[in-house]
Amino acid sequence: MPFKAAIKKIKGGVCAPRGFQAAAVSAGIKNPDDPRLDLALIYSDSPCTAAGTFTTNRVKAAPVKVSQAYIKADAVQAIVANSGNANACTGVEGISDARKTANIVAKGLGLRQRQVAICSTGVIGLPMPMARIEPKLPELVQNLGPKNGEDVARAIMTSDTCKKEIAIAFDLGEHRVRIGACAKGAGMICPSMATMLCFITTDAKVSKSCLQKAVQEAVESSFNRITIDGDMSTNDTVIVLANGQSGMPSIKRNSKECRQLREAIGYVMLKMAKSLVRDGERVSKFVTVEVKGAKTYLDAKKVAEAVANSALVKSSWNGNDPNWGRIIHAVGYSRAMVREELIDIHINGKPACLGGLQAKTPMETLRNIVAKDEFTITINLHQGKAEYEVYSSDLSPEYIDFNRSEYAYWKQARKDGLV
Repeated sequence: MPFKAAIKKIKGGVCAPRGFQAAAVSAGIKNPDDPRLDLALIYSDSPCTAAGTFTTNRVKAAPVKVSQAYIKADAVQAIVANSGNANACTGVEGISDARKTANIVAKGLGLRQRQVAICSTGVIGLPMPMARIEPKLPELVQNLGPKNGEDVARAIMTSDTCKKEIAIAFDLGEHRVRIGACAKGAGMICPSMATMLCFITTDAKVSKSCLQKAVQEAVESSFNRITIDGDMSTNDTVIVLANGQSGMPSIKRNSKECRQLREAIGYVMLKMAKSLVRDGERVSKFVTVEVKGAKTYLDAKKVAEAVANSALVKSSWNGNDPNWGRIIHAVGYSRAMVREELIDIHINGKPACLGGLQAKTPMETLRNIVAKDEFTITINLHQGKAEYEVYSSDLSPEYIDFNRSEYAYWKQARKDGLV
């Protein structure tokens, strides 16, 4: 039986694995009059092996810089996350605020400051409203409980319309292992660590090298394969904590158990990544772009990303237009090695373009496919055996309306005396 078939979905989110607790409170970070949850804490009651990946944007938010350093020390046992303010482009003050938050929470948990990772998401360029955040941190610690995973998933939402969480259980040898996760992201989504936060917990006992490799491979085949609007943020973060409370022996790199754990983490991340695209800001289509027959892996990636990120292609999807001409033109400018007369394009298996020319499939047939809320574009370059896949969406007029202004956030910041 394939290993994935043995995976069972369970409830609990990040609190599903043994030994993990969570909490979330309302701090009014973006708006002091809004009671929504916006400050969250994930905590393991025993030491963890930690691994993570972070944005490749050269402009990095303060919490990214702080958490990257803490993860390297491999002592992280808790994660504090907020929505409403990215704490990005905030200079020395932003670093100080991130460290201060970690320090206050660490003292409440009886940990060292470097054992608490910090993550933020929200508006870029505004100082953190620490006068509202600091008083809420002790409450956050006091509210820790084993059934609050859903609250964390809700607290990290920004423009998301729904919470995103998952938990699974599976056997590694003679031991039952659990993995829980939550994520956020709906806009500013593009490959190379898409704009999102994802926190994963597991009670597996695993070496640092095995876990880091598992995280890197899983991110590459999930979060690095999604795009909504072609933008990459300053705060992208994936953190995985493994506390070993399943009672199993430590998983070593290159072992069968390590491969199975990688597969399970990859399964969880891909589920989370696809959920981000489906909940993209004002999107109506979930589109898989798969490239086959490329000469090299890099060529396949270039073509898939060019098509998946094309504003023209995405706009045609929104209009239910099976415009393969826009697809092939994106293939052509992708800088991959392609030959026009060899390119085939299929939509849900129906040929739209064969050998670089219009196929005989009736346009109405293709239009009916593209009118669906989910379909697959397959591009065969007939140049080799390399393949690549990206998960994308359409681009709607409503997306533009939604993102036209963040003035209200700055107005509140002025009231707070932050700008």
